[in-house]
Amino acid sequence: MMPGMDLVSLLPGFVVAVVLISASPAPAMALILRRAAVRGFAGAVPTVLGLEAGLYLWALFAAAGLAALVAASTVAHLVLRVLGAAFLLYLGLKAWRSAWRPAPHTDDTPTDVRNGWVKAFGEGALVMLANPKAAAFMIAFYPQFVPAGRPLFATTAVLAVLQVAIEIVLYLTLAAVVGRAGGWFRRSAIRRRLDAVSGTVLVALGVRMAVDSR
Repeated sequence: MMPGMDLVSLLPGFVVAVVLISASPAPAMALILRRAAVRGFAGAVPTVLGLEAGLYLWALFAAAGLAALVAASTVAHLVLRVLGAAFLLYLGLKAWRSAWRPAPHTDDTPTDVRNGWVKAFGEGALVMLANPKAAAFMIAFYPQFVPAGRPLFATTAVLAVLQVAIEIVLYLTLAAVVGRAGGWFRRSAIRRRLDAVSGTVLVALGVRMAVDSR
């Protein structure tokens, strides 16, 4: 059988695995849900794209062997773990602070929108790139779907594009569903409860990352 046919036969299992992984509770899901609830569908788009950009970079790092070096290095793993935990704690504390502030009622200027887009994209990318578990996951996940005889880097890059496409569709669908109820979520009392809950989730994820050595 041709190597290309081997890859095609593995794709259904790859797609199922990606869908199941995407649906699992994680910092990415918490960020998307909060962003879509507070900012609507359009506000969640840069967060999703940032997360997926970070995921794609980790896939390329894994194919190039860099992720294995990070996973094997105690210092690199510790640095990423501390940075990732600190950033999740920062986002959680920011959500808690927002829960006690009145909701803003000013219209965003084009500059505000642009800066908000860049900030949300950066937050998503940083959450993904500062997660050492992403490195370990990529090392274990992608080789299972690269047939013998096929170039590891090129095949991983193609599979990662497919994963990113699937996750973007799934996450944006979720954001659209949540965003449709955005008016209800943005009511002052509901927004405060949402910020309090999402802040608690993000802080809990940050603490778990900080104490989980491997």
